[in-house]
Amino acid sequence: MKTYLVGGAVRDALLGRPFTERDYVVVGARPDDLLALGYRPVGKDFPVFLHPQTGDQYALARTERKTGAGYYGFATRFSPDVTLEEDLARRDLTINAMAQSVDGDDVIDPYGGRRDLAARVLRHVSPAFVEDPLRVLRVARFAARFAPLGFTIAPETLQLMRDIVRSGEMQALVAERVWVETERALGERMPTVYFEVLRECGALAVLLPELDCLFGVPQPEKWHPEIDTGIHTLQVLDVACELSNETTVRFAALVHDLGKGVTPRDQWPSHVGHEQAGVRIIARLCERLRVPTEHRELGQLVSSEHQRIHRAAELRDTTVLEVLEAADAFRRPERFDKALLACEADARGRGPELRAQSYPQAQTLRECLRAAAAVKLDPEAMSQLAGPAIAAAIRRARVEAIRTVRGS
Repeated sequence: MKTYLVGGAVRDALLGRPFTERDYVVVGARPDDLLALGYRPVGKDFPVFLHPQTGDQYALARTERKTGAGYYGFATRFSPDVTLEEDLARRDLTINAMAQSVDGDDVIDPYGGRRDLAARVLRHVSPAFVEDPLRVLRVARFAARFAPLGFTIAPETLQLMRDIVRSGEMQALVAERVWVETERALGERMPTVYFEVLRECGALAVLLPELDCLFGVPQPEKWHPEIDTGIHTLQVLDVACELSNETTVRFAALVHDLGKGVTPRDQWPSHVGHEQAGVRIIARLCERLRVPTEHRELGQLVSSEHQRIHRAAELRDTTVLEVLEAADAFRRPERFDKALLACEADARGRGPELRAQSYPQAQTLRECLRAAAAVKLDPEAMSQLAGPAIAAAIRRARVEAIRTVRGS
């Protein structure tokens, strides 16, 4: 029985990147061998065990054979005669198909992973790459992760990704898996690369048609020098990544203009009513992909309110209060602050000449919220009121507090 460190830990060590997760492959063993050593079984489809002290994952070496559609359409074979090279061959990219013996420092690299690390190339291990549609998303995510280091996708690997899309296999992916990979990509340093890669291979139109259809949709050049809504959306996501590491904020930036994708062509480049149209589209997208409630609610809030938030300086004091109430800002100030970050990304994501502009609307609305939330009515005066009259008095006091902050 021999044990090897595999996958991301080996790759990241060679790149000089920090890593916390360590995955191991055990060659020449049976499940009973690990059970006898106190390892705890956790794998359902194939034997995976947790180390009794460290909790690291140890999997028996295995091979896979395609038997059906989708991510789960595989038959797995594991036995003591499966070699390390056979186990590594089933992995997606060469840079993920390296191993290191726990007894030594030598890197075992049968498929050229070190070469591709040096060349900054994401390359598939074998033609079996096309058997798993999830690899399209994984490669796009790795492209987003390693783009800051200069990595690109090998042309032949990108072609295989296109082949997978044309085969119809993408439709077999489970919605939750699509969201898991997408949320992970949103957490990378350059998530725009993830969506660009999916679009380049045709997968974006299959998995996120609401986003894909934005490309080629014009906006008024006066407000959007970049004109194209799809390009604008990715620029907004780029700025959102500068402002926040929260995937909720980045998701809201990504979906804030989805309503423009359903504007009739004869109304272009105007998009009247795209805010509420976007709220409905986001709801359907999130239901389809099982997107968490926190992401959906923030995305819908930004879609609904981003235009009024942009015009904060022009709004009447009563309308400012309406925005705060619509955003539920008094009960959920942290979420409102995230919405302001997404709106700032929208305002600045309109070409390089506007990238560095300030966004005073956010500070104004934060100050208005603080002043309005601090309003307290005299208890004696309140005791003379009842029901709707109390609410009306509080609103009047909040409007006055907002007026004072704004100097209006």
